[in-house]
Amino acid sequence: MKVGNFCKRDVVAISPDASLADAARMMRDRHVGFLVVTESRAGRRLPVGVLTDRDVVVQVVARDVDPRGLTVGDVMAREPVCAAESDDLSVVLQHLRNAGLRRVPVVDDKGALAGVFAIDDAINVVSGLLDD
Repeated sequence: MKVGNFCKRDVVAISPDASLADAARMMRDRHVGFLVVTESRAGRRLPVGVLTDRDVVVQVVARDVDPRGLTVGDVMAREPVCAAESDDLSVVLQHLRNAGLRRVPVVDDKGALAGVFAIDDAINVVSGLLDD
């Protein structure tokens, strides 16, 4: 079973140059707590980081930092762990578990953003298998 068969394709992405306020509004409006930060190169959206609602709370709010002058690039986690569409589901789940992650960007064979795979997606796969 390949990750590309189970990942969500409707990815909420943002530029590292976007304001942190814009990122927070995007999270609110799209009802997500995870944004893939991408840069466009050669016509492809390449993941360069991720930003979570937890990143905003821990790195900005809890440290009493003024968010008005910050960009996504100032707060994002750089060099995100990514999965390839062709990666085996069990391998990706093991990587997520070992790294303590709940979500991972999924890339195609050229490194472009193709989707996001989350632990919740794995639960859906397992429950579907149990149903069968």
